[in-house]
Amino acid sequence: MDSFHLFLERTRLPQPSLQKLAVISIFEKLRLSTALTGPESDPGINAVAQCLSSNSPAVVDQSVRELCLLVKDSKLDVSRGLLELQSTLEGSNSRFVNVFVKAIGFLVQLGFRDDSVSFRFQSPEAHPFVKVVSSRTEVQSELVRQVLLFIVQNRHMGMEGVCEFLRPFLNFLVIQMSSSATTSSFARNLLSSIASLCCSFSQDAIPVFKLLMRCCKYIHCNSAEDATNVSYLMETIVDAFVAVLSHLVDNGVLIHETQLCGAELLEMVFSLCTDIHKYSGGEECIFDMSRRLIVVQAELGLKFIPEASSAMLSLFVSLIQSELEHIQLSILRLVLDLIKWKSRNETLVDVHEEILFVFPAINLMSSPSKYVKEAASELLIILGKLSASFLVTPINELLMEERFPRVSRLEDVIFRVFCHLWFQDQTSFSGSFYQQWASVGNKVVEEKQNSLETWPTSITEYCERMVDIKKSPLPKSQPHELFLREIPPLLGAIASVLIVHPTLGDSAVDLLAVTGKMDPKLGVPLFLVILFYHNIFSGKSEEIDFHDILLKLLRMLPSLVSHPAMIPLVVQTILPMLQKDADPVLYATALRLLCKTWEINDRVFGSLQGLLLPEAFTLFKYERSVCISTAVTIRDVCQKNPDRGVDIILSVEACIESTDAIIQALGIQSLSLLCEADVIDFYTAWSVIVKYVLSYSTDPVVAKSTCLLLRWGAMDAEAYPEYATNVLQILWEVATSKHPCHVSSWANARASAFEALTRYEVPQIRQFISDFREKNVEVLVSETDPKVLEAMERFEEKIITHEHITRRRLVKEKRAPANKIEKLLDVFPRVIGFSGTNIKVRELPGAALFYLSFSTKVENNQGGSKALHDLHGRYENALVEIAASLQLSRNIIVALLSLQSWKPFLQRWLRGCITLMNVKVSSSVLDTTSKAADGILKSMRQMAEKSIPRSAENIGLAVGALCLVLPPSAHATKASASKFLLSWLFQHEHEYRQWSAAISLGIISSCLHVTDHKQKFQNINALIEVACTSKSTLVRGACGVALGYSCQDLLTRFQAGDDYHMNKEALEMHETELLGKIIRTLCRLIDEYAQSSTSTLQTLSEYFPQVTNDTDPDITRSISNISSDHLEEDLWGVSGLIIGLGSSVTAIYRSGRIDAVKKIKNLIISWIPLENPLDPVLSVGACLAIPFVVSFCQKVELIDGAELEYLVSGYRNLINELISTKNSGTFRQSLLMASCVGAGNFLGCILNEGIHSLDAKCVRDLLDMFKKIYSTSQPPLMHLGAMLGVVNALGAGGGTLFLHCPLSFSQSSSKHKESSCITGPLFSNSVMELSLTSLIQDIFLVAQHSDDNQLQHYASWAVSFLRNYIWSSDLHNEDRAKPNSASQSFPEDSIVMKLSLWLLNLNCSGTASPSHVNTVATVLRCLTNAPRLPQLDWGAIIRRCMRYEEQVSEISQGGYNLENQKLREECLVFSLVHGSNFDALLTFLDELFNLSRFKMLEMNLQLSILSHLPHTLKIFSGSRLEKLFDDVVRFVQSPLSSDEIYNPEKKSLLRTSCWKGVRLCFEEAYLDSEKLMPKFENCMELLFSLLPEFSGLRSLENNRTYERQEWSEAVRCLGKARPHWLSHFLQIPETSFSQESHRFFDAKKKMIARARLVEIGSIPVAELSKLRPYILNFRSDGIWDILVEVVMALQHAEGSVKRQWLVAAAEISCVTSCPTTAMQFISLLCGSWSKYMPLLIVNPHVVLSDLPVTLTSLLLDDSHWAVVVDSVISLMWTSTKRIYEYVTNANDFSSQGSLDESEKDTCVFLLKVMHHTCVAFKDHLTPEQRLMLANMTVP
Repeated sequence: MDSFHLFLERTRLPQPSLQKLAVISIFEKLRLSTALTGPESDPGINAVAQCLSSNSPAVVDQSVRELCLLVKDSKLDVSRGLLELQSTLEGSNSRFVNVFVKAIGFLVQLGFRDDSVSFRFQSPEAHPFVKVVSSRTEVQSELVRQVLLFIVQNRHMGMEGVCEFLRPFLNFLVIQMSSSATTSSFARNLLSSIASLCCSFSQDAIPVFKLLMRCCKYIHCNSAEDATNVSYLMETIVDAFVAVLSHLVDNGVLIHETQLCGAELLEMVFSLCTDIHKYSGGEECIFDMSRRLIVVQAELGLKFIPEASSAMLSLFVSLIQSELEHIQLSILRLVLDLIKWKSRNETLVDVHEEILFVFPAINLMSSPSKYVKEAASELLIILGKLSASFLVTPINELLMEERFPRVSRLEDVIFRVFCHLWFQDQTSFSGSFYQQWASVGNKVVEEKQNSLETWPTSITEYCERMVDIKKSPLPKSQPHELFLREIPPLLGAIASVLIVHPTLGDSAVDLLAVTGKMDPKLGVPLFLVILFYHNIFSGKSEEIDFHDILLKLLRMLPSLVSHPAMIPLVVQTILPMLQKDADPVLYATALRLLCKTWEINDRVFGSLQGLLLPEAFTLFKYERSVCISTAVTIRDVCQKNPDRGVDIILSVEACIESTDAIIQALGIQSLSLLCEADVIDFYTAWSVIVKYVLSYSTDPVVAKSTCLLLRWGAMDAEAYPEYATNVLQILWEVATSKHPCHVSSWANARASAFEALTRYEVPQIRQFISDFREKNVEVLVSETDPKVLEAMERFEEKIITHEHITRRRLVKEKRAPANKIEKLLDVFPRVIGFSGTNIKVRELPGAALFYLSFSTKVENNQGGSKALHDLHGRYENALVEIAASLQLSRNIIVALLSLQSWKPFLQRWLRGCITLMNVKVSSSVLDTTSKAADGILKSMRQMAEKSIPRSAENIGLAVGALCLVLPPSAHATKASASKFLLSWLFQHEHEYRQWSAAISLGIISSCLHVTDHKQKFQNINALIEVACTSKSTLVRGACGVALGYSCQDLLTRFQAGDDYHMNKEALEMHETELLGKIIRTLCRLIDEYAQSSTSTLQTLSEYFPQVTNDTDPDITRSISNISSDHLEEDLWGVSGLIIGLGSSVTAIYRSGRIDAVKKIKNLIISWIPLENPLDPVLSVGACLAIPFVVSFCQKVELIDGAELEYLVSGYRNLINELISTKNSGTFRQSLLMASCVGAGNFLGCILNEGIHSLDAKCVRDLLDMFKKIYSTSQPPLMHLGAMLGVVNALGAGGGTLFLHCPLSFSQSSSKHKESSCITGPLFSNSVMELSLTSLIQDIFLVAQHSDDNQLQHYASWAVSFLRNYIWSSDLHNEDRAKPNSASQSFPEDSIVMKLSLWLLNLNCSGTASPSHVNTVATVLRCLTNAPRLPQLDWGAIIRRCMRYEEQVSEISQGGYNLENQKLREECLVFSLVHGSNFDALLTFLDELFNLSRFKMLEMNLQLSILSHLPHTLKIFSGSRLEKLFDDVVRFVQSPLSSDEIYNPEKKSLLRTSCWKGVRLCFEEAYLDSEKLMPKFENCMELLFSLLPEFSGLRSLENNRTYERQEWSEAVRCLGKARPHWLSHFLQIPETSFSQESHRFFDAKKKMIARARLVEIGSIPVAELSKLRPYILNFRSDGIWDILVEVVMALQHAEGSVKRQWLVAAAEISCVTSCPTTAMQFISLLCGSWSKYMPLLIVNPHVVLSDLPVTLTSLLLDDSHWAVVVDSVISLMWTSTKRIYEYVTNANDFSSQGSLDESEKDTCVFLLKVMHHTCVAFKDHLTPEQRLMLANMTVP
C-alpha cells in the first residue's frame, strides 16, 4: 500500500492533469507482472478501488479508462473488472453513473467478444446488466444506450448469441415491470428501443423479434397500466416488424423466415388479448395490430403460409366469445383480410379452417350493427361458396403431423376435433373421445363401437342429459353451468360444418338442434343456419340429391321454439308454405313441421287447429299426400295431448269416415289413443264408428288399427256384452284370418289382434267366441309367422295361467294294469308255479331267480341269529340247485342272461339278511349292508370252490351280480370279490373259472367306488393280460366283454371325495392311457379273427398311441387260429370281443375322440351281414353290440334316422335270410340267436327312447319272424333268442347289462291311429297292443304247458325278464304320479295337455308336411312358462325336438337355415325349468351337461348352457353341481377349444357366457350355503386368467367388441363375489409392478378390474387409491390402459376425492421415475373433469398437449377447485424444474439416475407441455419462479 500511497495522494491535488497522471502511474505500476496476481495484489486492488471511489471527475474518468485498458490488455479478468465497477457504481456520485455504466457496457462487450459461448452467468442476478439496473434508477437511460450499443457492435458475431446473452436481463426486466412505475417505464423504453433498432439491421432482426416476443410472454398483467404497457410494446414491435419486413421484401432476402416470425408474432399478439380485455377493454388495438401484420404481407405480394392459419383459429375463438360490436367488426375485417390473402395462393393445400366461421358469422347476422352485418354477410358469401365446394369435392387431404403434437390452445382443440372427424381418424394422433364414457349421475354412457361415426350422436345424447339437468328443479353444479354457458356455441360451430360431411351430416343436424335447447339464445343463429344451408343445398340439388338433408334441416325448425321469442319467427316461416295454392308436398311437409312445433310449444295450437278442420279433407280430397299428412298430424295431437285431441274429435271422425284405407287407419289410431287416455268412452265411440270400419276384413292396415282400438274394450266388456261379443269376434276373425297371397302384410294385423285378445279375460273369450277351445290350439300349431307367434305366445300364456289358477285339485287313485300284457305278467308267477310251496327250481332255474324268495320273519321261539342262519341256508341251497340246473353252454349271451337273473335273486337275499340283522342289533345301514354282503360272499366262495364246473360258472357270475347290487361304498366286499375272481382268472387250466370270473370282474370294475382307483386298475390290467395270454377264445371273449364293461366307469369322476389326494390331471391321464390300452388290445385280438378289417382296426388303434414307457403284452395264438372247427365252436368268444369294443364307445366319447366313436360304429355295422358280409365270423358279436352303440350314438346325436332305418331293415333281412336257410350249422344257429336278441334290443332301445321313429312294417315283420322262430322246430337256443327278441323289443334288455330302455307312460297310446311309423315304447302303443299281446300270450302258454322242458325253461325265463323290467320301471312305481291321476289333473281340453300331446305326436305324421320350427319353438316356450305339465315321456319329446330342425332341413333338402338353431336352445330352457319334476329331463340334462357331450354341442347351445348355469342349482345335487363346475373349468381351458375349432372371438363369447352364468348363480336368493362358493370362485379365477388384455379405447380402435363384452360381464360377476375373497383375489404383489415381470400381465388385469369395480360401486375408491403409487411410477407405454380405466372409475367420485387424487398425482410426479406417466394421468383427470371434455381426444400424447387448456379450465374456472390451485401449481412447478434439469443435463449421466430410461423419448415434449402449463399459471408463481421459468431454454 505504501508503494501506491504517493500516487493516491497526488490524486487529491486540485489539478485535473496531475490527478490523471497519478492515476496513470498507479495503473502503470499495476501492469507489472505480479502486481495483480502476486502477494502484493491486494494493495493494488485497494488503490484501484480508491481511485474509482474518488469525488474527482478526472480521477474517476481516468480510473475507469485505465481499468478498461487493463482488462482489454488481459492484465485483469473481465469478471474482476466488472466486480470493481459494479461495486463502485452502487455508492458512487450520481454524476459518475453514466461513466460506470459505459465502462460496464464496454467490459461486457469485451467479455462477449472474447468468448461469446462461455460468457454466461449462473443466475439472472449475476448478469452485469441486471446488477446495473438493480443498483440505482439513474443508470436506466445510459443502460438503454449500452444495451443498444451492445446489440449493434456485436451483431456481427451472430444475433442469436447476442439475444441469448441479453435474454436473462430482459426477462428480469419484464418480470419486474409491475413492481414500480420507474421499472415499468424503463422496461417499456428499452424494449421499444430494441424493437426500433431492428429497423437498422433488417437481415439480423428476426432473432431480436423472437427474443422480444418471448419476453412479452412473461409480462405480469395485474392492472390497466400493465395492459397499456403491453399494448404499447406490442404495437412498437409490430411497427418495427412491418418496417423490417418491407425492407427484406425489397431486398428479396429471408422472406419466408420473416413470414414465419410474423406468424409467431401474430399468435403472440392474440395470446395477450385476454389480459388486455380483462383490464382495459382495449383489445381492439390488438386486432388492428394483427390486421397490419396481415395487410402488409398481402400488400407486399407475399404468399399465404400455413402457419398463419393459427391466427384464423384464434380469431374464431375470439369471435365466438366477443359480445362487443366494435370488436366483432374488427375480427370480421381481419378474417376477411386473411381469407382474401389466403385465396391468392392457389397452390396451397389446406383444410380450410375458415369454414369454422360459418356459425359465428351467421350469429352476427342478427346484430343491430349495420357494419357488422355487412362484414358478416361478406364473410358468409365466401363461406357459402366454400361449403358448396365441399359438397361436390369434399376435402380429403391427410394432414401429416409430427411424432408429438403441438402444445394445445383452445382453438387447437376445436380444430383438431374438426379434422379428426372430417378425415375419419386418418390423422397421426388418432384416438377416442372422453364423452364416450361421459356420465351424469350414476348412469354411464356406454362406449360406442365406432367413435368417429357416432361422435355427433353420442355428444347429442350427452347434451340431452345436460338439457334435462337444466330443466331440473334441483340445484346445478358449477361444471354443469359452465358447460351450458360456454360450450354450446363451440358445438354449434363444429356441427354446422359437419352438416356437409358425407356421412355425419344427419347426426350433425341433431347436434345443432340440441345446442339450441341448451342455450335458447342460439335460436336465431340456428334458424339462420337452416336458411344458409337450405340455400346451399337447393343450389346444388341438380348435381347431387340433398333432399334428405334438406328435410333434416327443416325438421330442426320446431326445436327452436323452446324459446318463446322464436315462436313468431318459426311460425311465420312455416305458414307461407300452408297456403291453399301451395305445392301439395310442400304443404304436407309444412303441416308436419307445424305439428312438431306445437309439440314443443302449445302456443302454436291455434294455428295448427285451424288447419285440421274436417273441411280440410274435402278441400284437399284430390291431394292424397296432404290428407295423409293431416291424418298423421291429428293422430300425433291425440297422442301428445289427448285433451287437445278431444278438441279436434270431429276431425278424427272425418278420418274414420274416409274411404282411403291409410287415412281411415290413422283416424282409428287417433281414436284408440283417446280411448287409451280414457277421455272418450270406448263402447260409445265404437257404436258410432262400427259402420265405417267394415273394411277390416279386406285391408290389413285398417285391420291392424282396428285391433289397436278394440283392445280398449276389455275394461267394460262385462257391462256391454252385446258389443263385447262383436268386438271379440272381430278380433278372433282377424287373428285367425288366412290370406295366402298377402301373408306378410297381414302378419302385423294378426299379431295386433292377438295382442288385443290378451287384454280380455279368458272366460269372456270362451264365452263370446264359439268353439274357441277347439280352434285355439289348431291356430297356434298351424301358424308360422314369427310376429304372430310372438303375440300368440303371450296370449296362450294368459290362458295357461288362467287354467292353472282355476284347475281341479289332484285326486290320486290306485293304478290298474294299463293293458292285457301287464295283466298276463301280473298272474305269470302263479301260473307257472312260483307261488306258495310249489317251486320249480330245477325245471325253471332262470325264472326261479326272479321269483324265488324266503320269509324273513323271526318266530317267537327262534332267535335272530338262528333265523339269519336259516335264511342263509335256504338261499345257499337254492343257489346250489339253480347253479347246477342253469346251463351256460359256453355262450356269452346265456352267461349275461344268467348274470342279469342273479341280480334280483341276490337283491332279495341281501335285503332279507339286512332285515334280520337290523332286528338283531341296531347299527348303521352301511355297516349292516357290508356285514350282510360279506356273509353272502363268503358262502358263495365256499360253494364255488367245491362245485362242479357248471355250477361254478354260475356262482362266479353270481359274485359279479352281488357286487352290482351293492352300494358303491361297500369297498371291502368288492375288494374281496375282486381278489377271489382274480385268483380264478389266472387259472388257465380251468376255462370255466376264467371266463365267468372275467365277466364278473368287468361288472365289478364298472361299479367300484370313485376312490377305488387301484382296484379298478388292477382288475383291468389283469383282464388285458389274460386276454392276451389265454389260448381260449371263450376266455378272450369274456375278457373282451369285461373290458367293455370296465370302460363304463372310465373317465367319469375325478373330483368327488378323492381320498388319495391324487392329482386329477394325472389320474385322468392314467385312465386315458388305460383306455387306449384296452382299445389297442381289443383291436389286436379282433384282428386275429378278422379277414378284411385289419386296416380299419389299425387306424382305430392309432387314435390311442402307445405311451413311450409302456408296452402292450404280446398275444398268444389261440386254438381257434389253428383249426376252423374250434373257431366255429368259439364264435361266442369272438362275439365277446366285439361286445367289448362296442361297450367302450362311452369312455372313448368321454375322452373326446369323437371320430373314433364314429369309426367303431361304422366298423361294427360293416360286420353285420346286411348285404355282403366281409367278416362273417365277427357278425355274431356285431349283431349283439350294435344296439348299445346305436343307443349311445343316438343320445349324443352321432346317428340319424336314415341309419336307423337301414339297420332295422338290415336286421329284418338278415333274420329272414337265416330262417329261409336250411343249413343247421352252429354258425347259423348262433347268428340267428344273436340277430334276434340284437334286433329286439335295437327295437327296444330306439322305440323306448322315443327320439326316432321306425318303419311300422319292419317292426311288425321282425315280431312275426320272432314268433315264427319260437313256434317252429328249432334248436333251444334259437327259441330262446327269438323269445328274447320279443321281450327285448318291449324294452326288457335281456342279454345286455348297460343298455337301458326307459319305459314311461305315454298319453298318446289312446290317440294313435294306424301309421306308417312307430314312435315310443311298443308296450304303450295301442295300435300294436293286440299283436304284442298275442306274442306274449304264446310265450306265456309255452312257459305254462310245454312238452319240451328246455323250451319251457327258456319261455318262462324270457317272460320273467319282461315282468321284472315292467315291475321295476317308473310306470309301475306306485310312489310316483300316475297317468290316470294326471289325466284328472289335466283335462283333455286344457291348453297344456293339447300342446303337450301335439309335441308328443310331432314326428308321428307319416305323410303330412312337418310343422314349422318357429311353431315348435313357440309351443315349447308356452309350455316352459306353464306352472306344471302332465306326466308324459318328456325326455323323449325333448330329444326329438332337439333333432327336429335337422330333420326338417333334411326333408326340405337344405331349404331350412340351421345357423341359428334356436329350437335347441328352447329345449334346453324347457328342460332346465321343468327338470326338477321329471327324471327323464334330469337325465337328459345330466347327459347334456357332461363335459364330453358338452364339447360336441354347437356353440350357440354351449353359450346358452353356460348362461343358464343358475337353473342347475335348483335341479342338480350338490355333488353333481361340483362336477358341473369342475367340467366348466376344464372346458374353458380344454385343449379342444383350440384355434382350429374356436377363433379368439368365439372363445371370448364362451367365456362371456360363463361369466354371466356364474354371476347369475351369485344372484340366486337361496344360495345360503357356502358349499358351492369355492367352485364359483375357482371358476372365476380361471376365467380371469383368460381375460384378454383390454381397455375401452383400444377396443374401439381394433373393433373387438366381444372383448369389451367379456370384460363388462367379468366385472359384473366379480362385483357379486364375497368381499373378503374379492379383496384377497385382487391383491397384487409388489414384484408384479415391473414390465419385465412375467406376472405383470395378470397384475395389469387386476388393476383394470379394480378400477371397473370402483366404477360400478362394488368396492370403495380407497381400494383404488392403494394402486396410485405403483401405476404412476410405471412406464407410460405399459400402463396407459390402467390410467384410462382409473380415470373412468373416478368420474362419479365426490369433489373432495377428485381434488385429493389430483393433488396426490401432482405430488407423485415430483418424485416418480416416470413423470410422463404421472403427467398423462393428471392430463386424463383434468380432461375428463374439464368443461371441454366433449371436445377432447384421448391419446397418450394428445392428452399431454391439452394439459395447459384442461388444467387451467379446471382450476381457474371452477371455484370448487380454488382450494387446491396453489398446491397443485406449486407441485407442477417443482416437477417442471426436475424435468428441465433432466433435459438440460442430458449428457451428464451422473444426473440421470432419478428418471427411467424410457423418459428420454418423451422428456423434451413433456418439458414443452409443462413449461406452457406453468406459463398459463404465471400469475400464481412468485417473481423468482417466473424469472426462472422465463430463463428456461426449452428445445
